[in-house]
Amino acid sequence: MHVQGAHPVADLGAGPCDRPLRADARKNRALLLEAAEEVFAERGLSVPVDEVARRACLGVGTLYRHFPTKEALFVAVVAARIERLRDESRCLIDSDDPGAAFFAFAERLADEVRAKHDLADALAEVGIDYKAELGGLVDEMHRNVQALISRAQAAGAIRDDLSAQELFGLIVGSCMAAEHQGLGTEAQRRMLHVVFDGVRRHDS
Repeated sequence: MHVQGAHPVADLGAGPCDRPLRADARKNRALLLEAAEEVFAERGLSVPVDEVARRACLGVGTLYRHFPTKEALFVAVVAARIERLRDESRCLIDSDDPGAAFFAFAERLADEVRAKHDLADALAEVGIDYKAELGGLVDEMHRNVQALISRAQAAGAIRDDLSAQELFGLIVGSCMAAEHQGLGTEAQRRMLHVVFDGVRRHDS
């Protein structure tokens, strides 16, 4: 599927001349994104956008003013998720307990991967390169996560040879393997904690 009209994050939902959205417009955009996450999770990406507007209790015209194409809405949903992770990781960087902050974010990341990776996979299937669309946002989140890792390493809480890329690989791999095996939530959490035990620094 060729993407027509998809926009980078900075352009999604922007008004004429990139003016800041009014309070009511910001509220409507947030309602649409929340509804889209719910609808896509329940019914997949083939659902008509009319259903997203209905779930948000808004008109289809309002939806298209914010997201001119369905692809733009898809990318905006992913962007909202990454923004949440970026903001949460940034808030944890200055924690008084770097080790606890690191593992708190790792748990949060795992929860997001377990619940949401299906949308990213579907985006790839329909030909939307969301990583290219959201590259700057992803890079910012990775920098925050690397800062969390560095502080936890300096505090002696985790092993010295872990990178942000490796952390994402461990968490995503563990979650996807558990899903492939049909394991329940508790089993998935146990697997993840085994991964975390391997990440912790164990002084002899």
